Amino acid sequence: MLNIKQGIRNFKEDYVDGSHWVLKAVGALLLAYALMASVLGFYWNTEPDVSPPPSAQTITGAATTKALLYLANTLLDKPGGYLSNDVSLPGVWMDNIPNWEYGVLIQVRDLSRAMRKDFSRSQSQSTEDKDLAVAEPQFNFDSESWMLPSSEGEYRIGVKALTRYLDRLSDQQQSQAQFYARADNLTRWLGDVETRLGSLSQRLSASVGQKRLNTDLAGDAAATQSTSAASELEIKTPWSEIDDVFYEARGASWALIQLLRAVEVDFKSVLEKKNALVSLRQIIRELESTQEALWSPMVMNGSGFGLVANHSLVMASYIARANAGIIDLRGLLTQG
Repeated sequence: MLNIKQGIRNFKEDYVDGSHWVLKAVGALLLAYALMASVLGFYWNTEPDVSPPPSAQTITGAATTKALLYLANTLLDKPGGYLSNDVSLPGVWMDNIPNWEYGVLIQVRDLSRAMRKDFSRSQSQSTEDKDLAVAEPQFNFDSESWMLPSSEGEYRIGVKALTRYLDRLSDQQQSQAQFYARADNLTRWLGDVETRLGSLSQRLSASVGQKRLNTDLAGDAAATQSTSAASELEIKTPWSEIDDVFYEARGASWALIQLLRAVEVDFKSVLEKKNALVSLRQIIRELESTQEALWSPMVMNGSGFGLVANHSLVMASYIARANAGIIDLRGLLTQG
């Protein structure tokens, strides 16, 4: 009996008490990791600043291509790197910056497509640029793939292809790489910008929920649609997605500021001829207002005229004004 009691005492001293200290050590390590992840998360959650306006370029298209490269490289090399596909701490906890990244990525995709099919081609029957034909599909790779292959790896291939295009564009000894700064090319890309901003404005405005009349077929008496829809719709962004839409809009606006500043450089003669330069600058100014510091610790969702602010509605106001400017600018560019 004594031997059994002694054995139990020895087991407790050797294993139970010893494992107690192991558990304490593991707990301390996990706590330290969580604290370090929290500090990193706070640092990584900082949005990049808007770059200075580009200087005048001697090569047509260089400013726009450099701006596109700047957006792509910022996605990959900002503090914390690309976070949308993170599966470890602190990235897996974060959703503001990943949604900001998605807003930027959409603009990168739209412009890379426009450069491939419009800006680099003299007419519809001309061949597409070999490097832009590589870059455009690379930027359209899944934004949340974390391995085999990773999103970052695919986007870096696109960056390399875009860099090769810029090098060839800047080489005065060859004429294979071209950028055609024409009003029709610019109008088509601005059409994509218009639809993106219109969608963001609607999603932001729906933060408080509202009833809207169905205008899907308005303006065309012969128009039809696949399935019938109610004449009045209840539109509301789910509360869990309000901050997601807000930061996606911030990212898209941040990207467009850089791109439109570059457009001002490359398309200056076209814009001056159409007397549209001041219109473009006003659009940029409206978008710059979307980048003001958010002093609240969270995106507030008060009612339209209530006591609490509604940050989504403020953002929607700036984006709607910028979108209205885009519509007017396209009108100016299509005039003779």
